[in-house]
Amino acid sequence: MPFSPAVEKQLEKLGIRATRDLALHLPLRYEDETKLTPLKDARIGESVVVEAEVVEADVKYRPRKTLVVKLTDGERDLWIRFLNFYPSQVKQMQPGKRLRLFGEMRPGLFGVEMVHPKYRIVGKDTPMPKSLTPVYPTTTGLSQHELRTMIEGALDKLALEDTLDDDLLAELRLGHFRESVHFLHRPPPKVDRASLDERTHPAWRRLKFDELLAQQLAMRIAYRERRSKVAPKLPDKHTLTNALVKSLPFPLTRAQKKSIATISKDLAQPHPMRRLLQGDVGSGKTLVAAVAAMQAIENQWQVALMAPTEILAEQHESKLRHWLEPLGVKVAWVAGSLKARAKKQALDAIAAGETQLAIGTHALFQEDVHFAKLGLAIVDEQHRFGVGQRLALAAKGIEPHQLMMSATPIPRTLSMSYYADLDVSVIDEMPPGRMPVLTKLVDDARRDEVVQRVRDACAEGAQAYWVCPLIEESEALQLKTALETFETLKTTFPDLAVGLVHGRLKGSEKAQVMDDFKQKRIQLLVATTVIEVGVDVPNATLMVIEHAERLGLSQLHQLRGRVGRGSQESLAILLYHRPLSEAARARLKIIYENTDGFEIARQDLLMRGPGEYLGARQSGAPLLRFADLERDVDLIETARDVADRLIAEGSPAAVKHLERWLGTKRFYLKA
Repeated sequence: MPFSPAVEKQLEKLGIRATRDLALHLPLRYEDETKLTPLKDARIGESVVVEAEVVEADVKYRPRKTLVVKLTDGERDLWIRFLNFYPSQVKQMQPGKRLRLFGEMRPGLFGVEMVHPKYRIVGKDTPMPKSLTPVYPTTTGLSQHELRTMIEGALDKLALEDTLDDDLLAELRLGHFRESVHFLHRPPPKVDRASLDERTHPAWRRLKFDELLAQQLAMRIAYRERRSKVAPKLPDKHTLTNALVKSLPFPLTRAQKKSIATISKDLAQPHPMRRLLQGDVGSGKTLVAAVAAMQAIENQWQVALMAPTEILAEQHESKLRHWLEPLGVKVAWVAGSLKARAKKQALDAIAAGETQLAIGTHALFQEDVHFAKLGLAIVDEQHRFGVGQRLALAAKGIEPHQLMMSATPIPRTLSMSYYADLDVSVIDEMPPGRMPVLTKLVDDARRDEVVQRVRDACAEGAQAYWVCPLIEESEALQLKTALETFETLKTTFPDLAVGLVHGRLKGSEKAQVMDDFKQKRIQLLVATTVIEVGVDVPNATLMVIEHAERLGLSQLHQLRGRVGRGSQESLAILLYHRPLSEAARARLKIIYENTDGFEIARQDLLMRGPGEYLGARQSGAPLLRFADLERDVDLIETARDVADRLIAEGSPAAVKHLERWLGTKRFYLKA
């Protein structure tokens, strides 16, 4: 693009790096400037195009500096006001100049007026536009006029030939690419505006399909490339796996058995497994992962299990040691908080192959960690790790199998599009005997009632959590709030043992507090959201979440899942502070009305969109700009089928299509 460095920098903010990107920078909405309305017919509240001659122009200084211009079309006068203007604009407004203006008609001090209308100087015979005026997404310093001019230039220059052949387009009932792009940038005035605004017009559907097809192609190619790599074959020998299942004091659920069978089949293949195991809070994912680990270990390979926080990693270590060590499995713990000597012993045992299962945090993928024979990498809460971190763990083995777990359920449409290069297993039932958690929304003004509820629960022998608000801007401020809440609650409940856990505590201190809570030496645990995942204390039946309006749906659901882990009925009290924003009100309503994690995840996706829902896009997949995961399910399914067909046929269309839509971005990393 032959633009100045400053303009190129602004365009790059919009994702425009080449001339072809300009053609795919599609309008947000349109304005109809094709019809001229006489001033006498223009109604108050309407946005219209009018033409009139300047009668006079003056800069007024009361109440603030304003450029006031009087115009007429011979039948009616119009006043326009500019609160922000340049000296050059004052010079333009010479009496006798003819202006074409677009703006909203308003009642004013002197008569009908427009404030800050769009305008240009015209002659009596200046033709009207033949198409609707597009309004584009832009950035500070780049005007609509400049952007429009650049895009018009690109459309006239680019060939925009089709990447898909006519037979396929006819089969899919889709229009041609060039015509669709030109239509969306230059729609005729008689177009059905609703189909444009709602993005249901055939031209929009063609562009959405192309975008989805590019995403599917990138993901499916990554999937096929992985299946061409070699990984250790780990068949189920039914020794350790059967021993583990028989040693359990409870039966596996149908969903757990199904997931175990699928993972077992994957591990026996000679190519690397990349499977996402998802299930709601408390559905028993850890046990499924433990059976998979045993299948690798009975084949004489090592297993690594990585969790995002020390508390969660410690919970896994405690649970897995309890299950596996009686069966002779050697387990090691690796975390940043380990003392030098203990860490060296753990690393030496891993490197020598003595350790069969290594459990830890991100410390597991540091350079000084060497596995003798890593066959399976298990990553819990996989969305919290970046692509690079997951790849670094995988790189510890020749080409280990990977099992990723998530307690944040992924809606079906998201799974079809953003996880199309993974195999997905779902645990869609809870273990028997689990009681649903009752949720109450309570205004902070009723805090005294909440305090009494905590007192009553602990008096009856139960335990409670008191979760402090998330303050994203400052971890230090969050810690201060937690400490203050801890001191306040110690005074409020002098007869209770009150504990405190937060992210700044040393690993050993956190472990001690959590152990005291488990052993009922602590009755009320004050905590930051560090307890969001992995904490399992069946006797804790009450949770109070302060400033619940500040938390996202996923976090609220995860926190709520820390109670209700025994056979007693449990309660989550969401304390909120007024005033509530519309978004906060909507989130609290959803969490109050739903206990199903998949429905909560679906609502969350609808509220936030995939970009925000997926956080920093750590899975590496290209984000969608035009397609809508909820409304375009049929296009997602069609794009998936067509992608598989093009790849299977070795069609050159696949390469051309990827090049157009993703360029070099198609070579993204995907763990």
